[in-house]
Amino acid sequence: MSSRISSRIAAIAESATLAVDAKAKALKAQGRPVIGFGAGEPDFPTPDYIVDAAAAATLVVSNHRYTPIPGLPELRDAIVAKTKRDSNYAITSDQVLVTNGGKQAVYQAFATIINDGDEVLLPSPYWTTYPECIKLAGGVAIEVFADETQNYLVTVEQLEAARTAKTKAILFCSPSNPTGSVYSPAQVKSIGEWALKNNIWVISDEIYEHLLYDGATAPSMPVLVPGLADMCIIINGVAKTYAMTGWRVGWMIGPKDVIKAAINLQSHLTSNVSNISQRAAIAAVSGDLKAVHAMGEAFNRRRTLIVGLLNEIPGFICPTPTGAFYVYPSVKGALGKAIRGKTPHTSAELATILLEEVEVAAVPGEAFGPSGYLRFSYATSDADIVEGIGRIKKLLTEG
Repeated sequence: MSSRISSRIAAIAESATLAVDAKAKALKAQGRPVIGFGAGEPDFPTPDYIVDAAAAATLVVSNHRYTPIPGLPELRDAIVAKTKRDSNYAITSDQVLVTNGGKQAVYQAFATIINDGDEVLLPSPYWTTYPECIKLAGGVAIEVFADETQNYLVTVEQLEAARTAKTKAILFCSPSNPTGSVYSPAQVKSIGEWALKNNIWVISDEIYEHLLYDGATAPSMPVLVPGLADMCIIINGVAKTYAMTGWRVGWMIGPKDVIKAAINLQSHLTSNVSNISQRAAIAAVSGDLKAVHAMGEAFNRRRTLIVGLLNEIPGFICPTPTGAFYVYPSVKGALGKAIRGKTPHTSAELATILLEEVEVAAVPGEAFGPSGYLRFSYATSDADIVEGIGRIKKLLTEG
């Protein structure tokens, strides 16, 4: 008897980050004092001027109708201007496709260029959705792991060692989810030059471009390696920068033929993005970055706080990230030791113990690559950081 579910869909794993967040919220709804470090979304409200633009848009009848599949012309033009302003990357509006969040852009990028059996080099730790999108497109994810001793940053030498005749693309993300690590301009350039030399596509996720600390920068790869522009797809969106995760507006930038093909795909998949959200996105990307910088100051303070507290916990080693709003401590030193009668041997088992025993939710390393790590999002209040990490320290230092 054949399966009721297609083999391609049955092979896709649930989003681990969303699953952890959902479990934490469900426990909170039951009245339990859960502190969640699972969700990758700012805890700030969307800035008022963006909300006001959306509210005004609801009264315009044309926004109640279908609009062009690749996005409102005004938004595509605004993305062109924003890309030049923020990245010094000159593009045209027919190189832009507006999508329902960055996640759809990631999927459509792989679906547009990957054939069955093509290999995609996937630096690890990676965002949990990347390998599933590669799999859905018929590709094969080849993980290239960099541990905490490398600050979770892969080298050209590692990529070259993983390259085969089937290598079609590499997924590049800086600043990184889940680690918060940021590649230096020299590293970005060397990876871009390696990709160009070997005729390998680069899908570059730049969603965290404005969340940088300690003087770090995140140059766009085709700016440093102009010859790569014809084999590079950039993923971006308003979610992280403007605290707009629920508005669902992302975009992909790429060669015109790739974007045209992706528009054809989207025409059958979702059609246009909500016009109200698109009008909000126009206000976001066309406005100044004052609100963004204010949020960044809060994230920077929390980053320093959580790194310091995590490094006080026996068995935890937490590098200091210079981007995004995540920390990714190694917890290998805490494994294999009894905790209230339970002995975790994997980070997934440790995460379960933390949730059950002290009601703290973190995402285990298995969601992003090898075991032995936990991801904590510090897009939450200072008080929750102090309380939540304090609970973990108390649990792991019990006599």
